[in-house]
Parts: sequence; structure tokens; C-alpha cells
Amino acid sequence: MSHSKHSSLSHDRHPLNFQDTYICPICRHGHIESLTLMDVFACDFCRHIFTANLKDQSIHVENSSQPMTWRWTGRNWQAANQLDVDLTVVIWLVSVSLVILPPSLIWLSSHAFPPLVGSSGSWFPAFWVGLTFTLHFLFVSWLMAEHYQFPLYVSTKVRLRRLLDRR
Repeated sequence: MSHSKHSSLSHDRHPLNFQDTYICPICRHGHIESLTLMDVFACDFCRHIFTANLKDQSIHVENSSQPMTWRWTGRNWQAANQLDVDLTVVIWLVSVSLVILPPSLIWLSSHAFPPLVGSSGSWFPAFWVGLTFTLHFLFVSWLMAEHYQFPLYVSTKVRLRRLLDRR
């Protein structure tokens, strides 16, 4: 490990600069360091690119659809972008309704028009409700992980991509 990595990863407070290396604020596994002849940082694990504002001690991710910014506290990163509360509420309401509404409609129709007792297909409505709930839950979970860029999700996605690239 070089001297610059030691200074950035220690517990001493120091300002953000292009000579040091820092833990990536997105994946929290890789390290970001400046790219040669550029005033940007890049992560060696998740490959995200960040522009830096040294005056404000902040970085902004450039290669993501989500506008994410972090401020350097001298020891670690702190999220700087305040999420729009109205948008967050809407995202959560849509997510919950996408998970609950379709299985509820299937359950309601299976109770309004139940299969004949003892028929060979009497198990199918319960199976269909469970399958619908599971698939909608997985779909919404994936969308939420993409939206919020959870560190565990990002690092798992990077590891899978690397594993598939080796084949």
C-alpha cells in the first residue's frame, strides 16, 4: 500500500485532494483515486467516475442515472444530495401498490369465483397468488436497489459482472 493510501485510510482528518486515495462512497469496497491528467476520480472496483469540487470538498458521480453527491468530512463520505421527499413517498407508494394490488386482485377473483371443491385445479389460485406476489416483489426490489444504489447491491452486481466476464 502506498503512502497516499495510508494517509487517506487512516483516522486523521485531511482535505479532499487529487493526490490521495479514498474509499468509494458507492460500493464501499473499492478505492477512488484521480485519473491521470484529469480532474476526476475513478473507483477501481465498481468503475464509477466522479467529478470533484475541492472547494466544497464534494464529489459527484457522473456515470449514473441517479444524481448522487457526497461531501468529504475529513474521515469519511456523507451523502450531500437531499432526496426529494415528495418523490420518495411516490416511489414507495407505487412500489407497495405494485407488490400488493395484483396478488390481491387475483385472490379476490379466486374467492369470488372459487374452483370446484375436490377438482384437480383447486390448488392453482393459491399458487398463482403466491407466484404473482413473489415476482412483483422481486421486480420492485430490483428497481429499488437500482434507484437507491445500496452498497451491497452494487458490489454484488460488480462481482457478478466480473465472474461472467471471465467465462
